[in-house]
Amino acid sequence: MTDTETETITVADVSDGPGGDAGADPGTPVSLPVVELLTGRGFVTGKSGSGKSNTASVLVENLLANNFPVLVVDTDGEYYGLKEEFELLHAGADDECDIQVSPEHAEKIASLALEGNVPIILDVSGYLDDDEAKELLLSVARHLFAKEKKLKKPFLMLVEEVHEYIPEGGGLDETGKMLIKIGKRGRKHGLGIVGISQRPADVKKDFITQCDWLVWHRLTWNNDTNVVSRIIDAEHASAVEDLGDGEAFLMTDWSESVRRVQFHRKRTFDAGATPGLDDFERPELKSISDDLVSDLREISDEQERRESELADLRQEVEKKEQRIRELEAELEEARDLSRMADRFAQAMLQKAEAPYRGGEGRNLARAGTVVDDQAELHEYEPDDETSEADPAEATTDDADDHPAIEPNEWPTPGAVGGGDGAEEKDGDATPDASNAQTEVTFGGEAADEEPSTSVESEEKPDGTASTPDGPEPGTREAVVARLRAEIDGLPDLSRRMLAHYRTEGPADPVDAHVAAGGTPEGPMAYGRNRPLRTAGFVEHVEEDQYRYALPDRVAEAFDGHLDGDALDEAVRDVERAFVDGETLAAEATDVRAADERDEVEVVDDDVVGDDGFVDEDAVLVEESGGAPASADDATRQQMSSGSESGSGSDDPTSRTDAEIL
Repeated sequence: MTDTETETITVADVSDGPGGDAGADPGTPVSLPVVELLTGRGFVTGKSGSGKSNTASVLVENLLANNFPVLVVDTDGEYYGLKEEFELLHAGADDECDIQVSPEHAEKIASLALEGNVPIILDVSGYLDDDEAKELLLSVARHLFAKEKKLKKPFLMLVEEVHEYIPEGGGLDETGKMLIKIGKRGRKHGLGIVGISQRPADVKKDFITQCDWLVWHRLTWNNDTNVVSRIIDAEHASAVEDLGDGEAFLMTDWSESVRRVQFHRKRTFDAGATPGLDDFERPELKSISDDLVSDLREISDEQERRESELADLRQEVEKKEQRIRELEAELEEARDLSRMADRFAQAMLQKAEAPYRGGEGRNLARAGTVVDDQAELHEYEPDDETSEADPAEATTDDADDHPAIEPNEWPTPGAVGGGDGAEEKDGDATPDASNAQTEVTFGGEAADEEPSTSVESEEKPDGTASTPDGPEPGTREAVVARLRAEIDGLPDLSRRMLAHYRTEGPADPVDAHVAAGGTPEGPMAYGRNRPLRTAGFVEHVEEDQYRYALPDRVAEAFDGHLDGDALDEAVRDVERAFVDGETLAAEATDVRAADERDEVEVVDDDVVGDDGFVDEDAVLVEESGGAPASADDATRQQMSSGSESGSGSDDPTSRTDAEIL
């Protein structure tokens, strides 16, 4: 038999009074077997001030004095007074502790207690978060239980305020379940537990009934005395109310009687004593060797290093997140600028090249949006057959990439005769057949020309002239026919939207789409508006506003060689593709409103005649007290004054366009 199995500690004396042991005289020492204390299950209870914490301290002092290690779970920070006499490791969260610990230190704490025989005060009173304190206790208890399976070394774990971990009412958390597990199975592994509480009624009865020894200090509350009545009997339940300070009923499994005893006073500093009026000085406490806590400090240092690294990483993440937010803001700003640039481009880069007398033209407003009326670059290159043909019959550019009929080749009043023969311009005849001009008609009767250069024409139902195979390329009719064909090729809703722009002026595409019979959906409206914009029939003027630009497109198609009534007439001929004839006829009867062209007089004395298409040399003058009815009348007057010798008529307005040309 080992010394541990027979060794005892004296903690109290027999007391006189009801409920005492009749077989022992008052003052007889009371000893407890060490092995039963270290490996068993105990419970110490009593109301506040009755002496229960003193009893627990006396038990610990006697065990430490005999070199038996214990671990005290201190919930109120009142056990550090043991360091006045004993060298203990005080671990917790307060600065007064030897070292601040966390659940990461649990395994090392268990190793120091069981393998290093280091007494430990696990002070959980300094943790502001109860969950953190419970997590620390849970981790330490698990490691103690796991290590004791192998070591099987007698060791006592004392838990203050045990009702907070294993309450009678409500469910148990992981910490409470672990303590119950130690109470039921710890004895076989050598791990003992003592629970201390001032409210036995609040402690789970499964724990109390499993205890090997119990200490009942003074209790006064009925619920608590009822527990005494259930565990001992009614006589002791009545007597427990009259116990003095430090006096208690001691009940053990190794003794058949219940003894009334007076526990000794603790020898060390009572840190749990109620403060009084008298000042007291805190005694000098023993410090534990630095070697014992070196490993714990390493764990703390490693933990602090990890926390520092985590803080640095969080700071880096915050910086990157801030940078991401800045880049997102810059990207959004760039998108706004891109949208503004796109709108500006739509307004400023509508057309880069205008077709002239049959030319197809190119739209450079947006890459990849070439419409049907725009020619690819290679289409402007003449083939061998065309380059060798008569310039009057060519339908593509000549070798110099110019139209078959250049602007300076348009007929002038001095170049084409109006009667029996041709007059010389400035007195010189032009007998060279290469200078002969192809007949150009504008809906009237063609002038007589040499058979070699004349082309038979027939009148279409709308009044325009055409050859048996269609309008002759390079003529006014050909340009009008091509523009009308473009409009005929548009979707019906797009044509009706174009009519809306024509009558209403600048408008929103959604409004134009609704007026044309479409839905008020933006994507659909802008989709129908796009062919009009890319073809140059409408033009973006400001945000969400487009204007009717067909007259500009017609003028551009004629390369600026038409103006005034001639241009208006050409525009009306093109508009027949989407405007009914009655509307156009009614509008044609209205007198054109005066504009800046009626007020500006441009004089060029060096020009004898004009081709009838450019207003640069036209002189709008008042005659007979009134302005001419149109720019065409002014042109006829100028042209008749410059070609009287070839006219034979005094009234220039009585001649047709073909005769003038």
